[in-house]
Amino acid sequence: MTIAVRDALAEGAAQLRAAGIESARLDARVLLAAALQISPDMAFAGGELRPGEYEQFAALIARRAAREPLAYVTGHREFWSLSFAVGAGVLVPRPETETLVEAALARFGAGKPLRVLDIGTGSGCLLISVLLARPEATGVGIDLSESALAWARKNAIAAGVFPRCRLELADTKPAGGERFDVILANPPYLSASEFEASAPEIRLWEPPCALVGGEDGFDAIRSLAPLLGRMLARGGKAFVEVGIGQAIAAAEILAGSGLDVCDVVSDLSGIPRCLVAGRAGNGGC
Repeated sequence: MTIAVRDALAEGAAQLRAAGIESARLDARVLLAAALQISPDMAFAGGELRPGEYEQFAALIARRAAREPLAYVTGHREFWSLSFAVGAGVLVPRPETETLVEAALARFGAGKPLRVLDIGTGSGCLLISVLLARPEATGVGIDLSESALAWARKNAIAAGVFPRCRLELADTKPAGGERFDVILANPPYLSASEFEASAPEIRLWEPPCALVGGEDGFDAIRSLAPLLGRMLARGGKAFVEVGIGQAIAAAEILAGSGLDVCDVVSDLSGIPRCLVAGRAGNGGC
């Protein structure tokens, strides 16, 4: 038995809408494209789905209706115009995090053999994006989750940068005591109450250790701040993501650990998102 594409889309969107998903129609189209293994940008022609295609589509709709993140269901997420594999155990890359890549590349032009550290690398999206934009750079990605590192390794291999990076199981600093020109950090910064109030896709599926920064959201930044200056090479800069309304308090935490906050870069929504900091007396800002 076959089913018309139009009817399958309507049925899938209705299921997602009933589950409380606002982008139900769009998500249904994305999932149908995944089931058919075509680009979501391709227009769906009229016609019918074969039984196997419909069953695959229905299975994906069921996962999304359970509020599993769309990126987990499709298995990938776009970041910095690149496709990153994601799934259970790793944070889904967010568009606002691209602000760190943009800020780092603006500060450090091509040609210099940069040494890059990505703290809490997750899917590897930050480290890999910078390494692809700067072919002369090498880097280290650390994460306290073995599951996340597995995704980062997969993405680094797929992107062809694995020979230029090292991935380590660590919390806030890698082994070896080396110094870096660029430190990228997207620490967990949701407060406990913000996490509890977050969407089911976040609260029920994504790893809390990558999201929650203690009761007030600043625990990870407080732990990280004293270490950044020790890990920066002369003239090096740290690029730290912060949450909505956190820029001023986070800048004070960094300054209290001997760092000069050189700049605060806003994301595309105009929200102060990335703190750029250098160690005082070490090339500064």
